[in-house]
Amino acid sequence: MKHNFSPGEVFRLKDSIDYSRGATVSKIVAKNKYGSTTLFSFDEGQNLSEHTAPFDAIAIILDGKCEITIAGKPNSLEEGQMIIMPANVPHAVEALEAFKMMLIMIKSG
Repeated sequence: MKHNFSPGEVFRLKDSIDYSRGATVSKIVAKNKYGSTTLFSFDEGQNLSEHTAPFDAIAIILDGKCEITIAGKPNSLEEGQMIIMPANVPHAVEALEAFKMMLIMIKSG
């Protein structure tokens, strides 16, 4: 599916990014100096190793199940749930099964 993510366009988030076998896929929805919104799909077993980001990040699970670890504390999430990852705090993502999420990163004041 092709999406330009134009202002005023209506689209279904979880249908706006496809899974890729054995891979993690990302698609930028919007980005500027204040932050970004990105769609991700992770195949089962894919992960993002522990890292930090200079922005607060809101992860909204659109499909499937994952584990997001923040400052060493694991959190299991599934479709319809969200979690906030604070700026500069170590976090990691693990696909418990194939899953999709929208990640909104907002620059801290």
